[in-house]
Amino acid sequence: MDLSSVLLHEILKIDGEEEVFLAEESLADLIRLPVTSEILRSGLKANELIEVVVEKAGSDRLGIALKLTEPAEIWLLLTDRYSASGALDALLQNNASRIVQAEEGRFLEGVVEALAISLKEELFCDGCPVASPPLFVPERIDGLERFLRPLLPSRSEVLEICCGSGMGTQALKRLGLRPWTEDVDSCEICMALKAEYLEPDRAMVLDARLLDRFFPPRRFDAVVGFMVGLIDDVNWPLWREILISSAMLARDLVIYTTYTEREARIVAEALRSVGWSAEVAANPDDLGIYDQWAAIGRRGG
Repeated sequence: MDLSSVLLHEILKIDGEEEVFLAEESLADLIRLPVTSEILRSGLKANELIEVVVEKAGSDRLGIALKLTEPAEIWLLLTDRYSASGALDALLQNNASRIVQAEEGRFLEGVVEALAISLKEELFCDGCPVASPPLFVPERIDGLERFLRPLLPSRSEVLEICCGSGMGTQALKRLGLRPWTEDVDSCEICMALKAEYLEPDRAMVLDARLLDRFFPPRRFDAVVGFMVGLIDDVNWPLWREILISSAMLARDLVIYTTYTEREARIVAEALRSVGWSAEVAANPDDLGIYDQWAAIGRRGG
């Protein structure tokens, strides 16, 4: 079992043979910090302590790595960056053994990669309930690629929400993009990682409504979501919250595809209600199943 996170080793400047683990088991836990809180209450003693700070902003802490020898020799990475709690302040009353600098985006990639590897290797699962590989429909990917090509410049920074097992992501990759991807279903993300549909350092298991804890407003050129829904009167309030909160992370463009015209019009109207200029576009194909309609939002100013 290979649980090594290449990025965290690079950030911490430690030997590739040394093991590094995150204290928390999920991105959501990085907001709540259940394990970190227990560690701090326990008074855990470390042999070494590495403080990770934002590059060119030495007092802005990203995380702390503790070198432990019991029950095994490992590095344990703690971060309160996404909880805004200042929980780790007490650990720095004694000076760090070493301070390393990292770009904030690179640090997040390292954290996401470590969690993705643990997920892929079933570290947090008793057993995998999903035996089959994720669905792959070439016609759908071809259609999405044709639809997206005139909308997304080749060097766009893109966030894909509700990515599922990564089928739609393949269209973005064909356009030369390297998107951040998000879904709340850990099994879907795990299948996609095993199939190499998603990249470990950008595959996030998280409720989309919590993405703003990890990214600032307008962080991405575009936010996309493929086959959002199905949307009905009962679940629309939830979908509206997901789609609007995710749109706040887009600088210029939002693209949400749907199965029906009705859904696309509902989404477009919601975007207009919060200041976007939005249109509904048809995207029919011979299958008649996936991404038949889209709500395309552009910022008004």
